[in-house]
Amino acid sequence: MTAAHRSDTFFAHHLAATPVIGIFRGQDPTTTVELCHRAWDFGVDLVEIPVQSPAALPSLRAAVEAARARGKHVGAGTVTSAERVRAVVDIGAAFTVAPGLHPEVIEASAQAGLPHLPGVATATDIAAALAMGHTWLKAFPARQLGSDWITAQLAPFPDARFVATGGISADNAAAFLSAGCAAVAVGSALADPAALPQLRKAVSPVR
Repeated sequence: MTAAHRSDTFFAHHLAATPVIGIFRGQDPTTTVELCHRAWDFGVDLVEIPVQSPAALPSLRAAVEAARARGKHVGAGTVTSAERVRAVVDIGAAFTVAPGLHPEVIEASAQAGLPHLPGVATATDIAAALAMGHTWLKAFPARQLGSDWITAQLAPFPDARFVATGGISADNAAAFLSAGCAAVAVGSALADPAALPQLRKAVSPVR
């Protein structure tokens, strides 16, 4: 089994029951852990903590430690270099996510044995990712791309499994899932208790 196939199998398995990745950016460690627990209570299995700077590493570390006690998986997002892969491996991240298609990150994640979710925003990106063996892809920035973009890209690339990321809320999650996304990545909808019922309704038809 190739590293890309292992990545696809990982995301397919952990997003099957609840097609949602929780993504919590820019929060202190205590708040990050609180949000993780809220996501896990909702039924989310995968949580992403973006590490766009070293200042975010303590929050990733806290989330990873909290996840161990609940049998959940916390990954690192905004992983844009092999150096950053090594940093999150040391902390114990379970997977990596990138905003774009970064061959060096794909290779470093594979060498570390971490599933990787590469970002795509064009047909060229999708074709390149598929050629590398990755079918689970982060559609970013999803709100700007629009749900119609998902439907349009699935026509020539039916094997793609898009995770809509960027500006996804309880208000538009259903539209992206209906358009053909395999999952959505959300932050504010999981952070706001008032939005949880709407998010639950959005994801229920595909559960």
